[in-house]
Amino acid sequence: MTPGAGRILVTGAGGFVGRALCAALQQEKLTAIAALRRIPGGTGLAQEIAVGDLGPDTDWQSALQGVGCVVHLAARTHVLNDRSADPLAEYRRINVTATEHLARQAASCGVRRFVFLSSIKVNGEATSTRPYSEHDAPRPEDAYGISKREAEDALRAIGSETGMEIVILRPPLVYGPGVKGNFLQLLKTVAKGLPLPLASIDNRRSLVYVGNLVDAIITCIREPAAAGKTFLVSDGEDLSTPEMIRRLARAMGRSPRLLPCPPALLALAARLLGREAAFRRLSGSLAVDSSLLRETLGWQPRYSVNQGFSATVQWYDRDAK
Repeated sequence: MTPGAGRILVTGAGGFVGRALCAALQQEKLTAIAALRRIPGGTGLAQEIAVGDLGPDTDWQSALQGVGCVVHLAARTHVLNDRSADPLAEYRRINVTATEHLARQAASCGVRRFVFLSSIKVNGEATSTRPYSEHDAPRPEDAYGISKREAEDALRAIGSETGMEIVILRPPLVYGPGVKGNFLQLLKTVAKGLPLPLASIDNRRSLVYVGNLVDAIITCIREPAAAGKTFLVSDGEDLSTPEMIRRLARAMGRSPRLLPCPPALLALAARLLGREAAFRRLSGSLAVDSSLLRETLGWQPRYSVNQGFSATVQWYDRDAK
């Protein structure tokens, strides 16, 4: 769709990716509306609208007036120590039913394109001999990944039924200024100069810098060839965990403190400490092939991994220590 074909509604505009996307849309002089739980949301956009908590009963009608494209970022993401009676049901309520509800209202209001931020977890949790691609059969393992796959299926069905163009992006771990979760914890660990017994790990992990992700989202808003497609997106350079630590340390002006240790011994220690899942994320491979996005839409990552790490470390030194 062309940038002038209606306004762009961004859900989850107050989140990590949402704030970066709103800033980029403003820089591109695209007319966007930030949908937020409450306002003001600090997105920098002139138009912010409060929609309350995301759910199956959210009324989007007023927010969708004059909108040509919806970018749906809002979701229930990973919840540590989830104490819900039925976590999968709660993920489905927000990530599937509420998404389907928004998409149906969008189609009824004449929205032409719906860009959905999904997750590489739809593909699975780990790769072995080759990276994931869009052609692989989905094999989500956790409640979040399952809910994202079901949301994708629901959106494709709505697209077929209504003619609204559906575009799906599946990123791996997203990092950048404002990052939280595991990547922030890694930043803190490297900044403290703590010795890490990870030098012997030989894996490959794909990442995507938030600046590259929002650039890919804007490309999916603009390019007619994106209609009906699912794309994997990454920075285009896969790193081992030790190399990731080395580059983060270099960006901080530190020497990495990596110690060799047999991975089997680390796996045993992780099992005894009840940290198997965390160790799998550090030691396992999860690589993605984003060539379809590059070949179909002519997209290229605007920032290298080193540039992304540098910007993230600058933010950490300034705002997150």
